[in-house]
Amino acid sequence: MQPENNQLVQRVLLRAATAADVPIFFEHQQDPVARHMAAFAPADAADRSGYLAHWNHILNDRMNLARTILYDQQVAGHILGFELFGKRTVGYWVGRDYWGKGVATQALAQFLQYDETTRPLYARAVKDNAGSLRVLEKCGFRIIGDDRGFAHARGEDVEEYILQLVE
Repeated sequence: MQPENNQLVQRVLLRAATAADVPIFFEHQQDPVARHMAAFAPADAADRSGYLAHWNHILNDRMNLARTILYDQQVAGHILGFELFGKRTVGYWVGRDYWGKGVATQALAQFLQYDETTRPLYARAVKDNAGSLRVLEKCGFRIIGDDRGFAHARGEDVEEYILQLVE
């Protein structure tokens, strides 16, 4: 993993995700540009109660490791460790206001160092999501395959890369 500058490290912090963070996560995923970029979003992005119920499950499942990403003490997004297809996987969502500042890269680097230490670890990113692919590669993930799946945010099948971190 490439080290980030010390000033950015001090501005990006992770803490345990709480139910109080979830409404902010919901607002982040209301952004149509961000939903399109991520591709894999809820079928009904406007369903607040469904989103809250989904996060209630995430927060109460001991197999999940959920962290809130803070940037200058503001909720910038979230990062998760979870099981997908029988493999330990990481995923994250950063609000668009925080894109291009190194927030996702720094948050993932911290998460991998201090929280999610399972190896191998997997991630998935839509092939045209260059930003997320760059974040994952900067943190040591390498493409090991590809897949195709239906993306509600785009209303169509999309191609994605499967990435692995071995360390």
